[in-house]
Amino acid sequence: MMSLSGFEFQENSRWALLLLLLVPVIWWRAYLHNRPTAIRFSSVAPLVRLPRTWRTRARWLLPALRTAALILLIVAVARPRKGNEQARVRAEGIAIQLLVDRSGSMQALDFKLNGKRVNRLTAVQNVARDFVKGSGSLAGRPDDLIGMISFARYADSKCPLTLDHDFLLEALSKTEIVDPRRAQDEDGTAIGDAIALGVEQMRALDEQRRSRGGPTVKSRVMILLTDGENNAGDIDPRQAAQMAATFETKIYTIGVGTRGLAEVPMIDPFSGRTVLRSTQVRIDEDALRRIAAATGGRYFRATDTDSLRDIYAEIDKMEKEETVEKRFYQYKELATQPLRVGPLSFPPLLVGVFVLLALEMVLANTWLRRVP
Repeated sequence: MMSLSGFEFQENSRWALLLLLLVPVIWWRAYLHNRPTAIRFSSVAPLVRLPRTWRTRARWLLPALRTAALILLIVAVARPRKGNEQARVRAEGIAIQLLVDRSGSMQALDFKLNGKRVNRLTAVQNVARDFVKGSGSLAGRPDDLIGMISFARYADSKCPLTLDHDFLLEALSKTEIVDPRRAQDEDGTAIGDAIALGVEQMRALDEQRRSRGGPTVKSRVMILLTDGENNAGDIDPRQAAQMAATFETKIYTIGVGTRGLAEVPMIDPFSGRTVLRSTQVRIDEDALRRIAAATGGRYFRATDTDSLRDIYAEIDKMEKEETVEKRFYQYKELATQPLRVGPLSFPPLLVGVFVLLALEMVLANTWLRRVP
């Protein structure tokens, strides 16, 4: 198949292009070759000296239009096509569970977004959104099954493992920090329960796929983000980590919060106004390191929004899915289909042939009519 800058000719019809070699011969024989006159007369010299009108100057248009129509017809017979290469990517995505702490301590205002102080959960929501959708250094995870579990005293599944990332991000944006004043019995940090619930959802996904005869998920990952220490729940974090390791689920743990003191908004009991009070940041980093090590993951510490974004970017690089790419062409037959190049649109070649012949016929019988 002959190809030129994305344009191709069908192999069984490209021989028609050889007919283009006859065009100069036809032009010379029909229009340039001085043939003997059929009727003899004395002289045309007086006519030659007459001034030439626009009609006489434009006589070349008729053979030019007919020749152009012939060239287009020959090219159309050769069946030119324009190939539009496209790639279809089948990605073997991974399953990712986001485990997000929403305990009361996540109210601490030690993070910034666009120069404004925000609480820890707001920063987490912003960076996790970029991790899923992609922004800046984060490429996004369009082919991954992603779910979300939030936890305080209890672990709750906010979104199952899904490819519907818009639904996931909506659930993430609606996640709120536990208000100890209104629901004191809900505050706490049940890290072990959150991990166990994540493992159970991973297992259920695999069983569901097996029952349908589909492949199991090749890689399972959890990203556990907390700013405290396990002080609630029924399952010990070390036991939950062993469950994850048994099910071949890797856990990346992230400790969120500045080192030392952090300002937390509280209600002054005397004035009823919200005031900021400095509280000690307590993160059980040793426990988080043990959880990550037991599952083949890593522990990170995020002390501000930039470091949190860098952590997600590093996890994004480490957890890449395998892709299989197939390329295919969609062809457009230029003889019968229009061609679009940028903002310009060109008609099919056969339409051009008919337009040129029609224009030549109209001019030959009107403005450029020849008498006799």
